[in-house]
Amino acid sequence: QVQLAESGGGLVQTGGSLRLSCAASGGSFSTYDMNWFRRAPGKERQFVAAISRSGDIRNYAAFVKGRFTISRDNALNTVYLQMNSLKPDDTAVYYCNGVGLGNNYWGLGTQVTVSS
Repeated sequence: QVQLAESGGGLVQTGGSLRLSCAASGGSFSTYDMNWFRRAPGKERQFVAAISRSGDIRNYAAFVKGRFTISRDNALNTVYLQMNSLKPDDTAVYYCNGVGLGNNYWGLGTQVTVSS
């Protein structure tokens, strides 16, 4: 059973930056594709970014391209989301998701609030 724990959220002003981390435990992290999703108040969950097992393939939602960067460190069992040029519309709970070996794991999320 893999457990995912997000951290790094907080309150930031428009144009600021945050780096989210998601630490995995209890499984083979390097066998999972990792994703970040977010859910804003009153809205459905949105895909944000994805990274393959080895880290060589990355995909982003159109609304974060050029601003967010996903990365991973398999030695540390951690995936990151560097968020720059943050906007109030980026305010949401950000969730880490791991997919692999027929399993789908989610963290509890970390709140990101961008003030205008």
